[in-house]
Amino acid sequence: MKERRAAHRAPGELFPLFLKLAGRRAVVVGAGRVAEGKIAGLVRCGANVCVVAPRASARVRAWARGGVLSWKKQRFEPRHLQGAFLAVAATSSSAVQEAVFQEARRRGILCNSVDDPSHCDFYYPAVVRRGALQIAISTGGQSPALAQRLRKELGRQFGPEFARWVAELGAVRQRLFAQPMPAERRRRLLHRLASARAFAALLAGRKAHRNLR
Repeated sequence: MKERRAAHRAPGELFPLFLKLAGRRAVVVGAGRVAEGKIAGLVRCGANVCVVAPRASARVRAWARGGVLSWKKQRFEPRHLQGAFLAVAATSSSAVQEAVFQEARRRGILCNSVDDPSHCDFYYPAVVRRGALQIAISTGGQSPALAQRLRKELGRQFGPEFARWVAELGAVRQRLFAQPMPAERRRRLLHRLASARAFAALLAGRKAHRNLR
């Protein structure tokens, strides 16, 4: 039994998940160009973003003026992580990166140190976004270049039309759950709606579910 349990353990293996960050406090230490992309992603997800840095790029300053985020024009101190759900260290100082990571770990806060895999609790994946559809690719920090190449390939495979299809699938799913029907029949319908045939119907300009009734 012990051997079986051990076989299922994979030390260091990453656990893939999508987080809901709306309303959660996210602290970004650093406000340069590298930090901008991390900040933008957190803002897009509805996080309450606090940026800590003595200086900031023009874009970050504009976000702060517009109330998109709060900017503490200070050097990092441990107190800045109070109440944070996650932290991102995006500075050019290895000492600051280390300090942010160690304090985050002490407080039980997830932390990402940009370009420093050994001081990361999570990595930023390469992502293909098509509306509600998100395809995330990670190499566990081994080769971001490969992740970016795969993102481009998948981006060509899954075009903008997938955003419309996923939105339609969501709308139909809601209608189906609002109707009284056996769960197994609903499941079959949902799988048929997500089939390649349904997608072809959508591309032909028809509602996918019409030909599946």
